[in-house]
Amino acid sequence: MQVSFACTDHGLKAPRNGEHSKQNAASPNTASKARARFRTVALIARSLGSFSHRYHHNLKESTAKLTGMKYRNLGKSGLRVSCLGLGTWVTFGGQISDEVAEQLMTIAYESGVNLFDTAEVYAGGKAEIILGNIIKKKCWRRSSLVITTKLYWGGKAETERGLNRKHIIEGLKGSLQRMQLEYVDVVFANRPDSNTPMEEIVRSMTHVINLGMSMYWGTSRWSAMEIMAEYHFFQRDKVETQLPELYHKIGVGVVSWSPLACGIITGKYENGVPESSRASMKPYQWLREKIMSEDGRKQQAKLKELTHIAEKLGCTLPQLAIAWCLRNEGVSSVLLGSSNPRQLTENLGAIQVIPKMTAGIASEVDHMLGNRPRSKKDYHH
Repeated sequence: MQVSFACTDHGLKAPRNGEHSKQNAASPNTASKARARFRTVALIARSLGSFSHRYHHNLKESTAKLTGMKYRNLGKSGLRVSCLGLGTWVTFGGQISDEVAEQLMTIAYESGVNLFDTAEVYAGGKAEIILGNIIKKKCWRRSSLVITTKLYWGGKAETERGLNRKHIIEGLKGSLQRMQLEYVDVVFANRPDSNTPMEEIVRSMTHVINLGMSMYWGTSRWSAMEIMAEYHFFQRDKVETQLPELYHKIGVGVVSWSPLACGIITGKYENGVPESSRASMKPYQWLREKIMSEDGRKQQAKLKELTHIAEKLGCTLPQLAIAWCLRNEGVSSVLLGSSNPRQLTENLGAIQVIPKMTAGIASEVDHMLGNRPRSKKDYHH
């Protein structure tokens, strides 16, 4: 998932007293130009100061003494998030029991994870209910958590989906009720909405922030031109070529998802599709087909080669894959999706591998994958 933050129209320069008539006379299209400018800055950080022409990622990464978890700023904002977060897609309310969900959240929290992600659509809202119940039961301080949810698909009615003002406000209210929370830290637009003007989306998100229902808002699965980025060994182009300019110019931060490519990178599909795996579930027939395809077999062959690098570093292949994602300067946090405590504990161990991800190791990975996206510089040579 990829994060950007919205700003209100406060950044538009207001005319000084006595200038209204002068401006109207000299420039009859001032209003339309202002609206255009508003749309231009719609995906830049809200209430974080004026737009800076050049933004460099020089914010400090910190490490917790007790857990070793690393924390980074979420893009240009001051929000500090654990570089590993726990997602609830497929698992909460679906693949795992409520008891296992509680075990996973407890392991994550006690390991220093503060970022927990869900969505109104996950398991028809049940994922949010389970997440909220666990938070309430564990009596964790709300201020110690970063809770994110996503809006778009809220129900079957025409008015219960999309990013129009009505659904953004009503959808977020519904999410908060299910989670038994007063606010979320980030609310994401779960996908683009071509039926709703960008200005309406931005103003609606700003409205729920001003009401205290959310601290920030972000985007999910939008293109770089619109501003959730899938990022792993076999999906690199968007994060490495389309978004770097946004990282540096306006400080957009990425919360990436599926670092293990829906389990493909774990190696468990090397000899077919196990019965208990995600690819064996009916809704994920597309994943099964992907694994069994010619490209899927080629990916498994490359994973065998990458296993040698993991062995050299003294880690597992999943840990290598997650640490590889975190080496990217634009990635603020990587969401983990686990179905059992052992798997989550293993994946959290990627924190220890990050210091070992040297330029030399990254180069070896690139050589084995053979899919490094070409940068703008490459095209100019």
